[in-house]
Amino acid sequence: MSYINSARFAYYLKTANCCKAMTGSTSNAKKGGIMNNPAVAGIDEVMLNFSSTSLQILNAVLAVVMFSIAIDLKPADFKKLVRAPKPLLTGLFSQFVVLPALTFCMILVTTPQPSIALGLILVAACPGGNISNFITHRAGGNAALSVSMTAFATVGAILLTPFNIAFWGSLYGPTREILRQTSIDPVSVAITVGFMLVLPLCLGVVLNVKRPDITVRLRTPLQYLSMGIFVAFVILALAANWMLFLQYAGAVAVLVLLHNALALSAGYAIATVMGLSAFNRRAVMIETGIQNSGLGLILIFGFFSGLGGMAVVAAFWGIWHVLSGIALAGLMARTRAAR
Repeated sequence: MSYINSARFAYYLKTANCCKAMTGSTSNAKKGGIMNNPAVAGIDEVMLNFSSTSLQILNAVLAVVMFSIAIDLKPADFKKLVRAPKPLLTGLFSQFVVLPALTFCMILVTTPQPSIALGLILVAACPGGNISNFITHRAGGNAALSVSMTAFATVGAILLTPFNIAFWGSLYGPTREILRQTSIDPVSVAITVGFMLVLPLCLGVVLNVKRPDITVRLRTPLQYLSMGIFVAFVILALAANWMLFLQYAGAVAVLVLLHNALALSAGYAIATVMGLSAFNRRAVMIETGIQNSGLGLILIFGFFSGLGGMAVVAAFWGIWHVLSGIALAGLMARTRAAR
């Protein structure tokens, strides 16, 4: 992974920063806060680049991860949720409505650099991360519900991910300028999500129905193998550009930690308000707090030319949510969840 300063984005970055100043963030800069110091300001002008080959590999890896989850599902699982949809609908509402709204509010309060703000919006617009199923199981939550939420959120992401990026991004002046100058086609985003996530999901379910003898043998080793390959890919990508990541990771660390805590808290609060059992509440909380940052990176490099702040946010999210999720699962596993 390498970076270049791209003149192609110079105009809208300048405009976005002017809009940011008009929102009142100038007063924050005078206070010398981490969100507005000169080192952080430079993140908007950094462009990270994956080669086209790297992007294709990442697409394939995420497709395999999704397939490994799908071979755990049967049509009967979806029929159960249709008969008792409350936990599923609560999770989807928390994922696609509550989290993006809270992210927007957080951006208004913290006023980060434009590319960082749009990165946070994009991560919040993505469906739940695939590792959420593993973490839910470790936390003693409803793993079947978690897998089903991931499946439904993945299908819903075809429409809801591009909608949330465009809707919430357009409400904040600095990010609105980035979206105006960026060639992002919602249909193209939907096609990307469809081929990378929905198609493997459908193939996995079909295989589980037609040849359960094969999926029984594949399930566990494929899940560990796919996650191992994904983690290795991210580590190698970061290692190739480690100094650059370290230079700017501090600029987003506080925001990512706050964002993740906000997501987990929102999931827990919504599930509690809706009267879900502790068993289901854990699944909804973890599904809301574990985002598909891999999909986020693909969208950032595919449609935003690897815009610095966005890419660093998604990469840092990809590392942090695994750590926070595993730590949270360890704490929750100490007590049995009531069903």
